[in-house]
Amino acid sequence: MVILIGGVGYAGKTLLAQRLLEKYKYPYLSIDHLKMGLYRADIGCGFMPCDSTEHIGEKIWPILKGIIMTSIENEQNLIVEGVYLLPQKIKELELGYLKNIISFYLVFSEAYIAKFFKSKIIHNRCVIENRGYSDSNTAADYIVENNRQKERCLKHGGKYFEIDGEYHKEIDMIYSWINLMKSNAVK
Repeated sequence: MVILIGGVGYAGKTLLAQRLLEKYKYPYLSIDHLKMGLYRADIGCGFMPCDSTEHIGEKIWPILKGIIMTSIENEQNLIVEGVYLLPQKIKELELGYLKNIISFYLVFSEAYIAKFFKSKIIHNRCVIENRGYSDSNTAADYIVENNRQKERCLKHGGKYFEIDGEYHKEIDMIYSWINLMKSNAVK
């Protein structure tokens, strides 16, 4: 089983991946690490770390697709998480692969962002890894980014969960959904 977690920055993708690793003992791959590894290995790799999510996602997809396919072919479990996981690309996989994938995206509602941008979203952004940089994005920028992600999901059939209230309760519902999807895939 391959679990793909996409969505906006600071939504808790890495935290969720870490918790799933602890629960299921599935390794996980951070697409941010893949991005920076590719860039540091070859600055001519076709993208800069500050390029758009879509551009980097397009450039990284062939490698991610190969990793996903190989994991499924080798009957290995894997969690992949990152903002560069584009819903339109996942659709490219053949049905034989898709039936072994659980994919979803994490976003926030506009109301949640307006209420908790600094106190929860920004405050918790480095709970799993210290990214070592400050972000100059405003709540308004983040709302635009969230809306863009929701539009991509709606346009390309990507399942998304919109956090709107109690973050941890809503994340617990996502864990339950993942358990249901895993049990349905086993049948």
